[in-house]
Amino acid sequence: MVSCECNSKQGSLTTTISENEEIEIFQISNRYYEQEHEELPQELFEGNARWVEQMHENDSLFFEKLTKGQNPNYLFIGCSDSRVPAEQILGLGAGDLFVHRNIANVVNLTDHSLNAVIQFAVENLKVKHIIVCGHYDCGGIKAALAPHDHGPLHSWLCEVKEVVDGNKAELSVINSKEKRMEKIVELNVIQQCKNVMKLNRVQKSWKKYGIPHIQGIVFDIKTGQLIDLEIKNSKLYDEIKESHDSEL
Repeated sequence: MVSCECNSKQGSLTTTISENEEIEIFQISNRYYEQEHEELPQELFEGNARWVEQMHENDSLFFEKLTKGQNPNYLFIGCSDSRVPAEQILGLGAGDLFVHRNIANVVNLTDHSLNAVIQFAVENLKVKHIIVCGHYDCGGIKAALAPHDHGPLHSWLCEVKEVVDGNKAELSVINSKEKRMEKIVELNVIQQCKNVMKLNRVQKSWKKYGIPHIQGIVFDIKTGQLIDLEIKNSKLYDEIKESHDSEL
């Protein structure tokens, strides 16, 4: 149920809209939008034209260089949040970053898409660094803590819920809700870094070639700055091995 309040000189009026009526209003509104916006907005093509012009001005060989192939040093695993543009926050450009993004930057070991990305990055591109990047004010983290079911999103965020459950003691002593949420973001990044190290192909490459290095960072939405969580491969590996041995 949704309540709408209207105030005027004659007084106030409160109207209650049922859920079905709310859905019908949304569908009607959406149909009007679709009729007016069936084609890709022209502003996107105009933006592309400006970008192409700017790239030519900065480097006349820019697009010719792109045709030579990619050789990025970094695989970036980040959140799908539109406020976290991977290349921009790292000060990098086209060709510098191999990217995979999903809700709450989760490294789900059963996710075929993510596994394919990591395999290609490690075995074909031979990236030197795998960066897991979280960010404060993450909607995925908030959704994971919500009491109600979010459908497919609910099961996707089970990994985040396990992070919270496994660190209840540490989180319970943080009185500030904002600081507690920020800590969960950081703990989630650390856990996802561990998940990266659990992958056999990552371990093999690290032991044989000394790469990739796994790094965890957090993007602070309020300041634009990156926070280094100082992740070390050797520590990740030792913790994973210790956990595995204790389960035997």
